[in-house]
Order: sequence, then structure tokens, then C-alpha cells
Amino acid sequence: MTHIHPLKNAALALSILLGCWASANPAEAAETRTLTVAGGCFWCVESDFESVPGVSEVVSGYTGGKVKNPDYKQVTRGGTGHYEAVQIHYDPARVSRDTLLSMFFRSIDPTDAGGQFCDRGASYRSAIFVSNPAEKAAAEAAKAKAAKQLGQKIVTPILPAATFYEAEAYHQDYYKGTKLVVTRAGPKKQSSAYKFYREACGRDQRVKQLWGKSAPFTG
Repeated sequence: MTHIHPLKNAALALSILLGCWASANPAEAAETRTLTVAGGCFWCVESDFESVPGVSEVVSGYTGGKVKNPDYKQVTRGGTGHYEAVQIHYDPARVSRDTLLSMFFRSIDPTDAGGQFCDRGASYRSAIFVSNPAEKAAAEAAKAKAAKQLGQKIVTPILPAATFYEAEAYHQDYYKGTKLVVTRAGPKKQSSAYKFYREACGRDQRVKQLWGKSAPFTG
């Protein structure tokens, strides 16, 4: 009889146990994937995509620049090269990358090279960031389909992924915050201030003008 070393025996048992757990719990075992995009104000992109079934979390941050650990003032002042961006964490078994890319193009103005809506400057430009040839091909296909539907030139670039720096804590989930902030219309809760900003910036109006019924987040 072949003798099995106790450690190897234990390792084999653990492997079988984990395999059974993964089979019985496919949702927990599924790999979460990430799509990194820039679409102007990251509050708005975060708010839009956190409403998508299959998206577990959207994190606001900065990417594409040359300064390490930038803060909000540095990025919006200009000169760092960073975009206001988000990382969309999603379950590919519930929503595909192609679907998210399609929704992304139809939630921005991809014809605008100088910013997005009322937010002007380099940090507010749109972009898609990719890590490998497959991601690049998917982004290019989505861009081509969007251009065909829109009938206009799309200037949103597809760029190599760079270090992503999470934005300050107060930017995360800003759209549903309860803290009081000062706005041009007086003190408001963050959630109300966000709605006021989004309407005043003309984001949804412009998206509806461009995409009509294809716009996924304008109601």
C-alpha cells in the first residue's frame, strides 16, 4: 500500500474542500473584474454605474498622470496630467464588459475633447483605460459602435492603464452623502448639492440631446 504523507493528505483534503465550496457557492467564487474610465465629474459617473445590476462598487480617483499621490486640488488645478476617473468593479457573470462600455459612451459627450459639460480642462476629459489587448479590442469595438450610432467623430481616447489613486474619502459616494456643504444655493446636504450641481451642469440635458432613448441613466 502506498503511504501518503500526512501533510500531503491534509493539503489534498483542503483542495477538495475548497473545490466543493466553489462549486456550491459560484457567486462568491466568481472573479470580480474592473473597468477604469473617465467621464468628467467622478461623482456623476460613480452615481450612474453604482445603479447597474452586477456592479458591486465604483471608486472615484485619479489616473493617467505623472504626479504620485495627487490630491483633488492638484488635479483640478491642472498640470499633473491626471483624469478624474472611476474604477467600476463588476461581476462578469451578471453584466458584461461590453455592456458597461456601451453604457459608458452613452452616458457622456464623447465628442467633447475639452472636458465634460460645464467642467472644463484636462482633468475632466473622457477616456477608457485598458490593461491588455483583449480590453483594448473591446473598447475599440464599443467606440466604433457608438460612433456609428451617433454619426459623429468620437474623441474619447483609449489609453494604457496607469496607477489609479483613490480620491479623498469625502468624494466617495458623494451623491448620497448627508453632510452639510455650502453651495451657490446655500447650505445643502451632499445628496441635494449633488443633484443641484448635476442639473446646473447640464449633464443629463446634453446626454439626452446626443443619445436620446439610448441614454441609460437620464430617466
